[in-house]
Amino acid sequence: MSGNSELRALINLLDDPDEEVYNHVKVKLLSMGHNVIPMLETVWEMGDPFQQTVQTRIENIIHEIQFEQVKKSLKTWRFENSDDLLAGTILIAQYQYPDLNVEKIQQKIQQICQDVWLELNDNLTALERIKIINHIIFDVHGFSGNTTNYHAPQNSYLNNVIESKKGNPLSLAVLYSVIAQRLEIPIYGVNLPEHFVLCYKANNEFLELLSKTDNDYGVLFYINPFSRGVVFNKKEIDLFIKQLHVDARPEYYAPCDNVEIIKRMLRNLISSYDKLGYIRKKEELQELYDSIDD
Repeated sequence: MSGNSELRALINLLDDPDEEVYNHVKVKLLSMGHNVIPMLETVWEMGDPFQQTVQTRIENIIHEIQFEQVKKSLKTWRFENSDDLLAGTILIAQYQYPDLNVEKIQQKIQQICQDVWLELNDNLTALERIKIINHIIFDVHGFSGNTTNYHAPQNSYLNNVIESKKGNPLSLAVLYSVIAQRLEIPIYGVNLPEHFVLCYKANNEFLELLSKTDNDYGVLFYINPFSRGVVFNKKEIDLFIKQLHVDARPEYYAPCDNVEIIKRMLRNLISSYDKLGYIRKKEELQELYDSIDD
């Protein structure tokens, strides 16, 4: 039997009332992977809206195929491409929006990078560079923290953040650091509890300034994108940690890797959907988290 003929035959069995037959069909369709989705979508669009069972079965199969693809891609990213933070963030967005326009996201980020680059020059201090980035991201492009719906899951999906220009501390930090790093400005995430922030890491250019700080982690200063890029120092992290009544740990001061950022993004989503009572999404996101957790 040819591939298309077999696929049509399987799809025709989706309305079989026998659960055992349906489960067999489902397993077979899932094994065929992403290539069966276009035909499933066509059948769904042409389907009888009164045959709700068939419509629902098609929706569930498509979702499972797409979910498995995201899980597989995220695991591959974890071990082969984790230096690309934007790629990991896009994979998280594709969990909720499997058909999102990746090129549109890339173009918007490139536009912001271009706007920042036009204002930069080799004679600027680290703080002057931050001032320019802040101006372009928050004043020119109008991004801001979503204080109204702080815990909404939409704040964690980069396509939503770019479209609405509102995000949570982590998503704004991801956007900020991706732009900075593309311009070779050493800005990285810091896994501070309760509030994700960024740091400006000392490189050879500004290494002599490090001796003037009390920072043992190679950091010149910290940045809070949720507060429009306000700059602060280690003492303010000390105070923040003290207010949280937690013990100071190195990871609260030092740059973290991209895998930790994506894991935190997944934890944020798990928490958001848990608050909303979306148990299935919570369980699926936990599965994604487990796939990249050591």
